[in-house]
Amino acid sequence: MLFDKLQADLKQAMLAKDAARTGTLRLLISAAKYLAIEKKLTELKDADVTDVLRRQAKQRRDSIESFEKGNRHDLADKERAELAIIETYLPKQLSTDELTALVKAAIAETGATSKAQTGQVMKAVMANVAGRADGKEVNRIVSSLLG
Repeated sequence: MLFDKLQADLKQAMLAKDAARTGTLRLLISAAKYLAIEKKLTELKDADVTDVLRRQAKQRRDSIESFEKGNRHDLADKERAELAIIETYLPKQLSTDELTALVKAAIAETGATSKAQTGQVMKAVMANVAGRADGKEVNRIVSSLLG
């Protein structure tokens, strides 16, 4: 299970005295435990942990963007390091070509012809990618193809 892997990797990071990895893994484990408490789960499934990882990765991306705008490159670099650690536990992301093919298939499936139907296409694509692509990237491709 993914949660068990996070805990085992935390022990390894602590033994290796890897402060950055230890801190990031502690945050991930804590967020997963909060989810279990919130949903009153007795056991965390891989899907739950993956959802937590996705949310944490999105938070890091948003923080990086904010820190870059605020000219705080030191903090942005810290967030990038945490994001790199989080991404090692996430499913492999789809390439732009794979994503474009999925978007084209969704456009054909829904019969969309204008930007007004972006929502329908996004819904169809996001159901297929299941966390293997960022929503902003999908939206960019959908907009370019329907534009």
